[in-house]
Amino acid sequence: QLQPNESGGGLVQAGGSLRLSCTVSGRTTSSYAVGWFRQAPGKNREFVAGISWSSHMKYYSESVQGRFSISRDNAKNTVYLQMNRLKHEDTAVYVCAADYRPLAGSSDDYPYWGQGTQVTVSS
Repeated sequence: QLQPNESGGGLVQAGGSLRLSCTVSGRTTSSYAVGWFRQAPGKNREFVAGISWSSHMKYYSESVQGRFSISRDNAKNTVYLQMNRLKHEDTAVYVCAADYRPLAGSSDDYPYWGQGTQVTVSS
């Protein structure tokens, strides 16, 4: 099993930046992909970004393409989400998810989920 754990959320002004971290523990000796999702109050959970084990494949939603960047350090079992030019509409709980698969899809069928970290962007 995998246990993702997020950190790095907080309050930032519009136009600012934050970097989220997702540290994965458990049976991390096998390859796993990671996806970031977010859920704003009253809205459905939506895919934000995903990264394959090798980092060769990265995926972004249209709403964050060009502003967010996903990366990973497998030696540290950590995936990062660098968020730049933040907008008020980026306010949400950000959650990372992991699965023993080579590629990170945008559907939320990952079996392992973290608790989430709050990101609030003031306008």
